[in-house]
Amino acid sequence: MDYVPTNKFILWGHHFTSVAGAAPIVGPAIAVIWGWLPAFLWVTVGTVFFAGMHDFGALWASVRNKGLSIGALSARYIGKRGANLFLVVIFLLMLMVIAAFAVVIKNLLISTPAAVIPTWGAIGVALLVGLAVYRLRWPLVPVTIVGVVALYALIVLGNAVPVVIPESFLGMSPATFWIIVLFVYGAMASLLPVWVLLQPRDYINGVQLFVGLILLFGSVLTGVLFAANKPDIVAPAFNTNLPDGTPSLVPLLFVTIACGAISGFHGMVSSGTSSKQLDKEKDSRFVGYFGAVGEGMLSLGTILAVIGGFKTAADWQSVYKAFGEGGVEAFVQGGGALMENGLGLPASLSATVLATMAVLFAATTMDTGMRLLRFVVQEIGQTVGTKITKFPATLVVVAVGIGLTFSQGLGGEGGLRIWPLFGTTNQLMASLTLSIIAVMLIRKRRNPLPALIPLTIVFVLSFWAAISQLLDFTKPGQADWLLFSLDVIIIVASVWVAIEAVLAMRRAKLAPPEPDDEDAKIVAVREEL
Repeated sequence: MDYVPTNKFILWGHHFTSVAGAAPIVGPAIAVIWGWLPAFLWVTVGTVFFAGMHDFGALWASVRNKGLSIGALSARYIGKRGANLFLVVIFLLMLMVIAAFAVVIKNLLISTPAAVIPTWGAIGVALLVGLAVYRLRWPLVPVTIVGVVALYALIVLGNAVPVVIPESFLGMSPATFWIIVLFVYGAMASLLPVWVLLQPRDYINGVQLFVGLILLFGSVLTGVLFAANKPDIVAPAFNTNLPDGTPSLVPLLFVTIACGAISGFHGMVSSGTSSKQLDKEKDSRFVGYFGAVGEGMLSLGTILAVIGGFKTAADWQSVYKAFGEGGVEAFVQGGGALMENGLGLPASLSATVLATMAVLFAATTMDTGMRLLRFVVQEIGQTVGTKITKFPATLVVVAVGIGLTFSQGLGGEGGLRIWPLFGTTNQLMASLTLSIIAVMLIRKRRNPLPALIPLTIVFVLSFWAAISQLLDFTKPGQADWLLFSLDVIIIVASVWVAIEAVLAMRRAKLAPPEPDDEDAKIVAVREEL
């Protein structure tokens, strides 16, 4: 069901769209409030030197250990005490992802009804692609072309026939209806064999979304070179007129932009689903590193859209009037204006293309996240000595996810209840994943600096941000004791795992060098002969 050797191009599509959810759009679209230059530098430097190493390294580490997840690898390379705490951080992180993304997708389906048909029609296209590739054995290239054309035809159809759910549908509001449908779909995707839906859906979405990025970047180039009304960067490089209540750039920039620079969630995808589908180890660089590059390009496209898609600086400032403003809506609005100006596409169609991109990115991350959280529930069961099969584990995931999402009302307000902790938790998770990679490199007597340098920087900045948030959660009149308690748990768990990781690195340095797998095989063959 989960272990399916896969063509590297198909697997790259699955990996890229699984890691590139709404976060590489939301994060940069919010972070430009400090100015476009800090966001631009963190995305580019973070993608090349941090995210690429992290994603590629996590994929390699899992493949070298029979496809084990990062949680299971932590027990092997850091120790059982650290691993148990690691699982707590992973569980909270995955819960934040599936609950928050359900809310993000629901909001987009309601605000952009033209995206409804392409969003759900993509499932049918994915099922046919999986059937054509794995059962009928048709060539990949023509199947890809037909699949992408079908998806864009659905976008045109959706723009012509928007679907609006009435205020009361089957006794539910539109928000309640879409959230329940999303969790039911996510549960089904989690249980089906990976080649049936998850993998072909992510692949064909990845190609289609890459086409969308080409359109976005192309609209900027053609707008600059040929359009009568050339787009201008209306946002400041460094914003010195920050709204009241805006936190300091350091360290908050580095946790506001997580996906698109470096993200701990990627390590879960690399070791949770992608490693189990890798055909051969050499493909890990293409899938892991290029997947991170694809997400970095999405973040750059977002930055371009939200700094050049507004006509005047006053228009930009009217959107960024407080920290946290902007987000997906600013991306859709600004990107639509760029595509209309540069490519001549109608504004409504441009907005539909970008809104569909955002929904499909978020949906592919949500269904992968539910599958990964199922793995985590099963691993927790193993830790406490109980075997949990896939069906009960999936029920637990759905129950906890829906419970959190509806905890503050049937509109799904609870889905964002613990989301403020995502940035710091996600980055702490990334540093802990890098610590496992560093231990493995030290044990093999390879240079660990490509892992240790980003590990140190990310851990210090994310820990600093976590402490800052902890103080904010206790401010008089703004105290939030639930977030305070969860933040304390995450901080304690992360520090404990970090200490265990340092001790593991020291043991690895003193222990005899661990031979590479191929070297071990050669030795075994020689001994047998």
